[in-house]
Amino acid sequence: MTQAAALDRTAESLLAFWAEAGVDAMLLDTPIDKIEAGKFVAPKPAEKKPLLVAAPKPGVSDISAAVAQARHLAAEAKDLDALKAAIAGFDGCPLKFEGARQSVFARGAVDAPLLIIGEGPGPEEDARGEPFIGHAGQLLDRMLGAAGLTDRVFITNTVFWRPPGDRTPSLQEQQVCAPFLERAIELVAPKMLLLLGAPSAKAMLKRDEGILSLRGRWFEWRSESGHLELPAMPTLHPAFLLWQPGAKKKAWSDLLTLTERLDRPDRGA
Repeated sequence: MTQAAALDRTAESLLAFWAEAGVDAMLLDTPIDKIEAGKFVAPKPAEKKPLLVAAPKPGVSDISAAVAQARHLAAEAKDLDALKAAIAGFDGCPLKFEGARQSVFARGAVDAPLLIIGEGPGPEEDARGEPFIGHAGQLLDRMLGAAGLTDRVFITNTVFWRPPGDRTPSLQEQQVCAPFLERAIELVAPKMLLLLGAPSAKAMLKRDEGILSLRGRWFEWRSESGHLELPAMPTLHPAFLLWQPGAKKKAWSDLLTLTERLDRPDRGA
């Protein structure tokens, strides 16, 4: 074997060894013959650059004043009509000024044993001022009817104005509206909550799991004051079921589980 062939075999073996070790790229732009150099030549350390602090996003501000105002207005509402009027007159949620036509509060029985909380109003709801009256709401009504829950529910959302482009409401927007939602729960005094979709479940339960992990499970919702606790079950949003009809079986199973507990004589766990 010639010297050149021997060098080729050596290089081939070395490359094979590196490939087996997981090396798939060079660290330096220019190759270095370390055998010839007899020592490892470390690459020049990268120049350190100063850390840049991100500027605050436009429109994002402290919401504590708005939350405090919402809490004050909600506490003054002695009934659901007064609460609806307080929401309509509230200017602390930016969604009110981002294209929404009007506030959308609630519909259903004022003494309902089951309070249903969705995400936010859509175009039909924004036009007519009632929640869950579009295609998703019609599906929800059919499911409630099949479960024997018609006229036994009070339906609302985590926010009361339609988000632009029907996007998911932000956590800040939900937090600003939360005192009104909590007051609605106090006034209706339901036996339990049904949370439709991930935005509702995450906001109400303060959890980060996805809806497929949360759905069908029982949790305890607690008011900010700590004076009110209710069993709550997350489930799939009817809008999702319109896109994924195969998931209706899961939502129906959740609804039957909730109805069975709702109708127990002792309403216990």
